[in-house]
Amino acid sequence: MTSISGKTTIDWAAFAAALSPVEVIDEPVLVKKRSRDFFWYSPILDRRLKTCFGDLVARPKSPAEMAHCLSLSARHRVPVTLRGGGTGNYGQSVPMEGGLIIETTAMDAILETGPDFVRVQAGCNILKLNRALQERGRELPVFPSTQDIATIGGFVSGGSAGIGTVSHGMLRDAGNILEIRVLSAEETPREVAFSGDQINMIHHAWGINGVITELTLRTVPTEDWIGCIATFDTYPACYSAGMALAASDICRKLCSTLDARIGTYFDRLKGIVPQGRALLVTLIPRRQMEAFRTLIAARGGRIDLAMDETARLARKLPHAFEFSYNHTTLQALKTDRKVTYLQILCPAPLDVDRIVELQAVLGDDIYMHHEFSRMGGQLVAFDLPLVRYSTDERLYAIMGLYEAHGCPASDPHSCIIEEGGMKKADYRHLAWKKRLDPLGLLNSPKSREWARVRDITPEAIEALHQT
Repeated sequence: MTSISGKTTIDWAAFAAALSPVEVIDEPVLVKKRSRDFFWYSPILDRRLKTCFGDLVARPKSPAEMAHCLSLSARHRVPVTLRGGGTGNYGQSVPMEGGLIIETTAMDAILETGPDFVRVQAGCNILKLNRALQERGRELPVFPSTQDIATIGGFVSGGSAGIGTVSHGMLRDAGNILEIRVLSAEETPREVAFSGDQINMIHHAWGINGVITELTLRTVPTEDWIGCIATFDTYPACYSAGMALAASDICRKLCSTLDARIGTYFDRLKGIVPQGRALLVTLIPRRQMEAFRTLIAARGGRIDLAMDETARLARKLPHAFEFSYNHTTLQALKTDRKVTYLQILCPAPLDVDRIVELQAVLGDDIYMHHEFSRMGGQLVAFDLPLVRYSTDERLYAIMGLYEAHGCPASDPHSCIIEEGGMKKADYRHLAWKKRLDPLGLLNSPKSREWARVRDITPEAIEALHQT
C-alpha cells in the first residue's frame, strides 16, 4: 500500500496488519477526509494545509488499543496525529508529516458520574455527555458551540472557551478540569495523570505532548434554558447591553453580541429576527426571563426570539448557541467564502467607548462579534470579527490596529502553537513533550520551538521558561 501523504516510506499494509485488532481505515478518500478540520476558515491555512494528508487511520476502542497504536508507532518511528471530531479551526488535527491518524471517537465511555463531577473517555461526544448529565440534573460548565460533533478530549486539547465561559470562566480556570490522564508515545507507553496546576501542561497543547485517554471534569446544575436573541439599533448599544448582562446577577450561559451585518448570513432566522439590527444572543433560565426582559428594555433593545428546547425542535431551528463563537463564522462561510475571522481579546475593564473608537478606525470590512467571558475572575470580551478578506497583509494590519488600541490578537491564521496565544512563551509543555514523546512523533510540526529543544533534557527545557 503506497503512501497517501507522499511523505512516508512505511509499508502501510504491513503496519495496518500489525495494528490488529484495532480498527483501521485505509481507503484514500476516507483517510484524506479525516486529515482535515476547519482550517479552511482561514485562507492562509487553506493554502498551507489543504494538501496535507495522513496515510492510515486507527480507531482504538480502549486505552489498551491506544497503547498498542502508540507502541507500534514508536517502534517504526511513525508520525502520529490525534483527532476527535475534527472541529478545530487551526489545523490542530491535520497531519503535516503524513503518518498515522488516531481517531478517538470509539473511546467514548462515560466511566463514572458523581454528584458534581464526571469521569469520561477522551473520545466521548459532548452532546452525548451533556444529555447523560442532564438526566441527573447536571451539565458541563463549559462546552463548545460544536458539541453535536466535538469530543471532550478534542475540546480540552484544542479549545479554551465556549458556552458557559461567561459564568464559569475559561476552560483552564481552576476547577473546570479536575484530572487529565495521558499515555506516552513510547514502545512501552506509560500512563501519567495530571491534576491541579499541572493540568495546563496538557490542556490546549493540541496533542503535541501526550495522548489524552481520560478526563475528570466538574459538572454544574442544569437549568431550563431559554435561547434568546435581542436586537438593538446600533452595535454600541448592543455591546453595552451585553456588558450589563454579563455583569448582572442573571444566570446566563452565553452572552454574544453581533454586528447587524452578520445577521444577514443567518438564513434560518429570516422572518424571525429583523434585518439591520445588532444581535445579542444568550441562554437564560426560564425562572429569570422577567429580569432579562427588564434589562433588555432598559437598554433600548427588544427580544425577538425566546425559545425553550421543545419550541426549538418544533420550529426546526438551530440552538441559540449555534449563532455564537465560531459557529457564526461557519454560518457566514456557507454562503460567502470571501469572509474569514480574527481572535481578539478586549481586556478588563470593558468600555463601550473603546468599541466606538475601534469601529471608527477599523473600516467597513470588519464586522464585530464579541463573546463576553470570565477570565481569571475578571469580565473580558473576545472579539471574533468577521473580516472581508482581501490580502494577508490587510489581515495582519487589522490585528495591528486592534493591538494599538489595547486589544491583543491571537493569530487564528497560524497552525503553530506558539503563535496562537496560550503557549506563546511556555516551554514547560515542551518539557512534558520530551518526557512523554521523546522521539517527537506527536504532531511535532505544530511547534516552532520543538526543533530547538528536542535534543536537550526536560529540565533544561523547563529552565528556558524561566529566562
